[in-house]
Amino acid sequence: MPIPTYDQLLRPLLENAANADITRRSATDAMIREFKLSPEEAERRLPSGGATYIRNRVGWAMSFLTKAGLIATVAPKTYRATEAGKEFLNSHPRTILVSDLEAIPGWEEAWNTKAKKREAAAASAGQQPAKALSPTETPHEQIGREVKALDADLRDRLLSKIIGPSPEFFEQIVLDVLVAMGYGGSREDAAHHLGRSGDEGIDGRINQDALGLDQILVQAKRYSPDHVVTRQQIQAFIGSLAGQGVTKGVFITTSAFAGSAHEFVQRGSPTKVILVDGEQLIDIMIRKNIGVRVVETHEIKELDQNYFDEDE
Repeated sequence: MPIPTYDQLLRPLLENAANADITRRSATDAMIREFKLSPEEAERRLPSGGATYIRNRVGWAMSFLTKAGLIATVAPKTYRATEAGKEFLNSHPRTILVSDLEAIPGWEEAWNTKAKKREAAAASAGQQPAKALSPTETPHEQIGREVKALDADLRDRLLSKIIGPSPEFFEQIVLDVLVAMGYGGSREDAAHHLGRSGDEGIDGRINQDALGLDQILVQAKRYSPDHVVTRQQIQAFIGSLAGQGVTKGVFITTSAFAGSAHEFVQRGSPTKVILVDGEQLIDIMIRKNIGVRVVETHEIKELDQNYFDEDE
């Protein structure tokens, strides 16, 4: 069953709080049972990895019910339905929507005292007010979705830049990626070896360590995304390694590898070959800030539960 959105949790949570005191932990467990979530669904985490989806959504639903005055704290970490909450439950026998909560007197004041002042100031300055909360997504989920969209756009643009430049510039990209992966010691050492072999189709030779005790041969192919590197190409690369007396290699491509190519290099051969496809190449470049830069940084803070000795 799909993980319920936080608005779908409003009524069952309020019903639970009307029947017995709840904590965030007990409420999360109750909603997992209520919606018959599988272990995988119950453990699925937000993109940030900071919390599970169900726990995050339960927390926000409880915050909404608290702001609406429908549940209240009765002990540390413990909540109970108020009399207004019980009456609200009776008057909404099927579902409770966010719009229902917004109609409760005092809702705006509970949430938006400072936000409204900022919006009024922004309006007087001719600025756009902040977006309202989604009725189905928690703020963490909205942030995660927007970050994913920005990341997908960056990946597409970065891949087009990698495929477009001259072979010489692509060689520079490969150099930076190899050094970022820990090969070659320094960029100068890597550059000294890469692109100077040309033997049997090998694009480069790089030291695995700073002293050059072990060498790695490199093949880098700038293909369009729909091109698939075949098993035969990997076999030929491994044959070239053997011809050079080298037992380790890295094959980098801007496209993808056939499944049979992956299977071939995982057979436990004495020759060890690492395959780096276009997606992995982009991952490394973004992670190591190769060809990209940070333009904005935002810190998102939450309560330190250990500080307050809470398990919520």
